[in-house]
Amino acid sequence: MNNYLKRISRIMNILFMSLNRYDDVNEQDIYLDLLREFIKHGDFVYIISTIEKKDKKDTKINKSNHCTIVYVETGRIQKTNVIEKGVNTILLEKRLKKSIIEFFNHIKFDLIIYPTPPITFVGAVEYIKKRDNAKTFLLLKDIFPQNAIDISLISKTGVKGVIYRYFCEMEKELYAVSDRIGCMSHANIKYLLDNYSEIQKEKLVLCPNCIDPIDISVCHKTRYETREKYSIPGDKIVYVYGGNLGKAQGISFLLECLYSQRNNQHAYFLIIGSGTEYGRIEKYVKKEKLNNVKLLNRIEKKEYNRIVGSCDVGLIFLDYRFTVPNFPSRLLPYMQAKIPVLAVTDPNTDIGKVIEDGGFGWNCLSNDIQGFKMRIDESMSANRNAMGEKAWDCLLNNYSVEKEYQTMINCMQIEGIY
Repeated sequence: MNNYLKRISRIMNILFMSLNRYDDVNEQDIYLDLLREFIKHGDFVYIISTIEKKDKKDTKINKSNHCTIVYVETGRIQKTNVIEKGVNTILLEKRLKKSIIEFFNHIKFDLIIYPTPPITFVGAVEYIKKRDNAKTFLLLKDIFPQNAIDISLISKTGVKGVIYRYFCEMEKELYAVSDRIGCMSHANIKYLLDNYSEIQKEKLVLCPNCIDPIDISVCHKTRYETREKYSIPGDKIVYVYGGNLGKAQGISFLLECLYSQRNNQHAYFLIIGSGTEYGRIEKYVKKEKLNNVKLLNRIEKKEYNRIVGSCDVGLIFLDYRFTVPNFPSRLLPYMQAKIPVLAVTDPNTDIGKVIEDGGFGWNCLSNDIQGFKMRIDESMSANRNAMGEKAWDCLLNNYSVEKEYQTMINCMQIEGIY
């Protein structure tokens, strides 16, 4: 509380730039939850939200109390090939800067917040930083382009090699222009220090994925009704995976895991999401006649939360080839639902260690099918309710947006905004 009292009574203008589509600042989202925390303390937030041309929108600006959202049209960035995505991501920089000049030329910004992906915000960040003498805070959610190299989405040679080298330069510029770099975990910080000698240690701040915690656990009645609605067995232990279904999730091993449990009479696997690998999973489940697996396409958030709350164990999958330490935000809904978590990941991320150290789940490598089987067996005999309560406590203590806000405020006090 004392840190809050240190804040001088001045109002900040905050510019937030993201690839995500936002229509309402009151939506639940790791970024919007953070921005609402700034609004709660009297600041004004200005959001630049992208929208693909195919999803045309009548208005380019949306205003509400203390928040203004501007929509920037882009080419296809989501669910397309790497070349088209790369080109449109590169073009995004000029479109962002143009929109800032058009809509926010009269606003003097104090703080710019921007997550990766993408890294091509750098030109717009540099422009505002120089124009307004603004402070800059990068929320590092992935380390690109190395993560794309890891899983062979791009390469260091040929046409893709040209794109790779361009993005490497952009990445260095982005880190250089950022006054602070918020890292999702200790492994993230170590990776940057080990691989980017030009980054000063003082820039790096532990700033994990955080939300405004909401208890989404459900009562027995809701659990029964939800499972009945989606034809999910009421007498099985249900393992749920929710989120993107793409290359990063190591789908080949996920399918191997599902196949390994095809004769497990007590386990049921629910996969919810969308992405480039959705069709592959759907075909595999049908081909192998995996009767204890259900695949659902992306579901509206409120309904998704109700389904997760009606399950028993949350699943996280990451491709084993990753050398960069990812920390998926899909962990947070599981914690809100008060269910334990099984993380099946590469050896470089520390998300599994966080889960095991917190006493609310299990961890195994995403090339170890025997390890996966053992963790399933352990989870079936565990006190999952007690572990779920530990997940909720860990969320409140470590992943609350209030904590993230205070971390950023402390940094900005050092930088001289307050």
